[in-house]
Amino acid sequence: MQTPEILAPAGDFTSLSAAVQAGADAVYFGLGAFNMRARSGVNFTEADLPRVAEICGGRVKRYLTLNAIMFEGEMEEIERTIVAAKPFVDAFIISDWGVAGLCKKHDARFHISTQMSASNSAAVRFLVEQGAERIVLARECTLDEVASIIRKTGAEIECFVHGAQCVAVSGRCLMSHDAFGASACRGECRQPCRRRFIVKAVDLYEDGAGNPVHESDTAFTVEGRTVLSARDLCSLGFIDKLMTAGIASFKIEGRARNAEYVKICTSAYRRAVDAVAAGEYTKELVESLVAEVSRVFHREFSRGLFYGRPGGKEQFTDSEDSLATEVKRHAGIVIDYFLKAGIAQVKIQDHAIKPGDRLQIHGPTTGVLELVLGEIRRDGETPAVAERGTWVTFKAPRCRVGDKVFFIERRG
Repeated sequence: MQTPEILAPAGDFTSLSAAVQAGADAVYFGLGAFNMRARSGVNFTEADLPRVAEICGGRVKRYLTLNAIMFEGEMEEIERTIVAAKPFVDAFIISDWGVAGLCKKHDARFHISTQMSASNSAAVRFLVEQGAERIVLARECTLDEVASIIRKTGAEIECFVHGAQCVAVSGRCLMSHDAFGASACRGECRQPCRRRFIVKAVDLYEDGAGNPVHESDTAFTVEGRTVLSARDLCSLGFIDKLMTAGIASFKIEGRARNAEYVKICTSAYRRAVDAVAAGEYTKELVESLVAEVSRVFHREFSRGLFYGRPGGKEQFTDSEDSLATEVKRHAGIVIDYFLKAGIAQVKIQDHAIKPGDRLQIHGPTTGVLELVLGEIRRDGETPAVAERGTWVTFKAPRCRVGDKVFFIERRG
């Protein structure tokens, strides 16, 4: 059985370091434009590419997303981006034929984004003939269809295994564009589908006739108020079946996700894949891993469309809010670190902390560290609580000046 690549999102250096630490085989990221992450608020620049490559080293592959809709007048800038980024990335993720042509012109490897909606073996064969090294299938494909496409084509196939799902076909939605002038196809989606809707009963009449339309012909029942909000995908419970299908890369969705989410989800799928390969994949392991990914932001989980087309209640959530079992509160910032002693000095800016609290430390080089706070000290004293506006020192793994410190609060 082929061991698939674990592909994690990286929106900034903290998320990138977290993904590498958690065992990702590859990361995908954008450069602030021409990608579906443009509005996430966290993207890299061309000047960051050498450092991205340095952090990833020779083990972790780097894929640059150029998968937004492309318009006339932009191709010159896109071509310049491809030329500048090529030495630092392993492939480009694209969804536009013009961009494919530019990649071929400059001998740059490229993968086909899910935005192109490749959903059958004929499409996959054609795309491979055009030079694509990997196809990210449409999210609407069932597991049986994925397996059939791989069997018939022998192509390298990538599929999303975890994260947010869009109610539109492969994410191509005009709702945000129409409502706010912010195009989802340019990475600017404001997610109006996630909002609550109030459905009111109305009288329907035939056009011009003035006669009521018979209720049984038109009436339908809407359950819940977030009627367009798709549930999040979680594949941990059937990861073995995805591996049996021959999928080459397991992609974790991560638009606008923070570093904590990246580390926890990447680690969970790393452990699941390794367990299947070692013959140690059990129901108990699945339950523990689902509990792990439930700690961070998510909506109700589902199996996505791997086991059937839309239409069932399983695809939609009754909540617009996060169902995470934990929430982090900003506590303060690292102002010094004493390497030999393994001691961090932290200025408390917001949430107070005390011994026994669970903390996370986030930083561009540090990634995401988690610890249970031990004794705290200040000027030879051991205060019971580190209040806002004070500073304390405590034992901590290696972190850096400027890293952010968070208090982790259990919900429910």
